[in-house]
Amino acid sequence: MRYFMTGASGFIGKRLVRRLLQREGSEIVVLIRDSEQDRLADLYEFWEADASRVIPVVGDLTLPNFGVSAADLKKIGKRTSHFFHLAAIYDLKADTASQLRVNVEGTRNAVQFAEAIGAKHFHLFSSIASAGMFEGLFREDMFDEAEHLEHPYFRTKHDSEGIVRRECGIPWRIYRPALVVGDSRTGEMDKIDGPYYFFKLIQKMRNLLPPWVPAIGIEGGRINVVPVDFVVAAVDHIAHAKGEDGKCFHLVDPTPMRVGDLLNTFARAAHAPEMALRINAALFGFIPKHIRRALLALTPVRRIQHAVMKDLGLPDDMFRFINYPTRFDCRETLRVLKGTGIAVPPLDTYAWRLWDYWERHLDPDLFIDRSLKAQVAGKVVLVTGASSGIGKATAKKLAEAGAIVVTMARDKDQLDETVREFDAAGLKLHAYVADLADMVQSGEVTARILADHGTVDVLVNNAGRSIRRAIENSFERFHDFERTMQLNYFGSLKVSMGVLPAMIAQKRGHIVNISSIGVLTNAPRFSAYVASKAALDAWTRCAASEFADRGISFTTINMPLVKTPMIAPTKLYDQVPTLTPDDAAELICQAIINKPVRVATRLGIFGQVLHALMPRVAQIVMNTTFRMFPDSDAAKSKVPGALPDMPSADQIAFTQIMRGIHF
Repeated sequence: MRYFMTGASGFIGKRLVRRLLQREGSEIVVLIRDSEQDRLADLYEFWEADASRVIPVVGDLTLPNFGVSAADLKKIGKRTSHFFHLAAIYDLKADTASQLRVNVEGTRNAVQFAEAIGAKHFHLFSSIASAGMFEGLFREDMFDEAEHLEHPYFRTKHDSEGIVRRECGIPWRIYRPALVVGDSRTGEMDKIDGPYYFFKLIQKMRNLLPPWVPAIGIEGGRINVVPVDFVVAAVDHIAHAKGEDGKCFHLVDPTPMRVGDLLNTFARAAHAPEMALRINAALFGFIPKHIRRALLALTPVRRIQHAVMKDLGLPDDMFRFINYPTRFDCRETLRVLKGTGIAVPPLDTYAWRLWDYWERHLDPDLFIDRSLKAQVAGKVVLVTGASSGIGKATAKKLAEAGAIVVTMARDKDQLDETVREFDAAGLKLHAYVADLADMVQSGEVTARILADHGTVDVLVNNAGRSIRRAIENSFERFHDFERTMQLNYFGSLKVSMGVLPAMIAQKRGHIVNISSIGVLTNAPRFSAYVASKAALDAWTRCAASEFADRGISFTTINMPLVKTPMIAPTKLYDQVPTLTPDDAAELICQAIINKPVRVATRLGIFGQVLHALMPRVAQIVMNTTFRMFPDSDAAKSKVPGALPDMPSADQIAFTQIMRGIHF
């Protein structure tokens, strides 16, 4: 039996070819674009066939007679029994002109070509989208009743059906598949579509929360999904059944799930939190359409919507279809398939296969080079204070990744020693001597760096000063607050504002500010340090808002306690669990790679939430730590009425629980 097929290289098409080849004596002529000829070898391997059974013909769907040559027309002859038209644009995001050209005019060309080669039967792959946004139950014998066809995909699928119904002079059959997902036996899929758009959101929830935590989600209409193996098996059987011409068949799940149930099914497959509380999107239906359109026309609303949808990995118009109102009757399909064993399997029996295949093969993050080298190789990265501690460890990782690493620090001897260490390791560190607390020096050196290197692509404001002293021991030391603010806040600002003009000119840049977990937890005994870092945090938030449309990003790292020379004078910290400089440098490198707005530990976030929701409780907790741990030997003095020292066992236990917090 001779078949002709368009779209044979597509996800459904190539599986239908393989299925038809199982029929004895079958041969298939397939229309391919000229650009697809390089794929033939792989397709033949997939089909387990060669050119003697699958005959390629080069053509273009959008041309009359597909632009097929006279020689190929002669090769096709007049022996075609079944003509399958699968080629189309199945993409909600495609532009209207492309969809009209391919879906509508392409179908008209297919009908004319099928008649020209004398095909005995014409089979059109349509879609449930041809029903539009019909309110209620859409039967297989309904067509003109379709409504709300404003979306170009819905309109073009409906119009292509109309061409077959009105213009096709040979017996025809139409198939309307639901949203087609991967193979129920292997999970194999070729693109992100339909429910797959929500997989990234589910993955983010899983990475953020343990699976037993109830989540808030959405509810909507019923979403009908079917696996590709069901669609292929059903079409193969129905196409060869006797007496079914002139009919339409819904290849759908007779018992579709609501949006919330479907998402929870995939959440279980991903071991992610399930949506215990669902907000029904229909609640927003009371807002008139013209008001919704007016709101979305506002630039701030439009930009926020786009940013949120992009972050969630969803198309901008996805939520238009959450309240999908149409249900599909499939009694004709069930009648023809009765007794064959061909049926839609329950989603929960194969959802895990779909998820596993997506996460291994289709997750967009798999195709992004998230290595440090990909982000910084050949770029100028300025790390302040890289002569020791966190800055030195960070500079080394960046140099190893191929960055042009620049630093400025005030201790020339220590800086020279660091440069020698880098040289011995085969790394290059461009070092400049400057006291960042001196506005004149920091400004001049920043200008010199720009003159020498042209620009700064990434700035890491790492240089800082910390003072661990209770306020009651600081009444005569106001200069501590001044010098801490001078370096941690004004010094960082001077360098940042020095490099920003060049970043603006090149329309890209990234500033990473090393803040403190103390800003989130309001650590006592660090009032000078925390206040200076809080000021830097506030400036960063303002700057990020101003430069959001300039290609410049800002990241604040609320760094937990790190074992560096800065904390060495406090001997208590010798017994406290801390991060190593390499641990801290890894946090910075990940921030450079992913460019998040903020990097913070769960303990830091918990402290911030506690201060926001229960400030009195937070004060008691932090006061307990304040009284539990003494000032350093240089700072402490006996205060009348102070609580006695707690047993060291309590101190050790507390530091383990509150790891990383400044005491």
